[in-house]
Amino acid sequence: MASIRVVLAEDNALLREGISRIIDGEPDFELVGRAADLPELLALIEETSPGVVVTDIRMPPTGTDEGIQAASWLREHKPEVGVVVLSQYTTPSYALALLETGSAGRAYLLKEKVAGADELAQAIRTVAQSGSMIDPQIVDELIEAKSNRRKSDLSWLTPRESEILGEMAKGKSNAAIAASLQVSERAVEKHTNSIFSKLGLTEERDVNRRVKAVLVYLSDPAGG
Repeated sequence: MASIRVVLAEDNALLREGISRIIDGEPDFELVGRAADLPELLALIEETSPGVVVTDIRMPPTGTDEGIQAASWLREHKPEVGVVVLSQYTTPSYALALLETGSAGRAYLLKEKVAGADELAQAIRTVAQSGSMIDPQIVDELIEAKSNRRKSDLSWLTPRESEILGEMAKGKSNAAIAASLQVSERAVEKHTNSIFSKLGLTEERDVNRRVKAVLVYLSDPAGG
């Protein structure tokens, strides 16, 4: 049976070393690269063609949702690559962002649980076969968030989406937002569409979804 080729992305050197040892300790895994930020991770993926990427959720350059960005990029460009996201955050928005393009080949684990090597190894094997695995605590948080959704629609937005909505509220165009946040216009457009979806803003004649999203942002205590 062929080894599962794994690339690891983690900016904390101690954690990177510890997780590397877990991966190296499994006879059916081959650690083919380690990265400390998103650009390095994407370059390694192109260079090593892994079967699975194990990634931290927040890394340089922005420290927001790089792990989610990597998973989204892989879904579009290399859908056969599985992704295990490691996070210290139980925030439902992160898990939703990871799964919004489908759960196949995706796992979301809490770092505190990865101390047990078995769970990480199981997650890597699961996503390598297009399965999915979500920490039970995250599932509980998702259920609770769903029951409390009316309290704040903005709670469903990722940090990056909240940031973009905040820029939108300042009257900025997608191009201006892209320049301000140093991302592509296409990325802004994708995030904007996700914002509209999460806020339940469908296409309506004579109604500007952008304006409605800003109104939600400004009227919500959790927003501006």
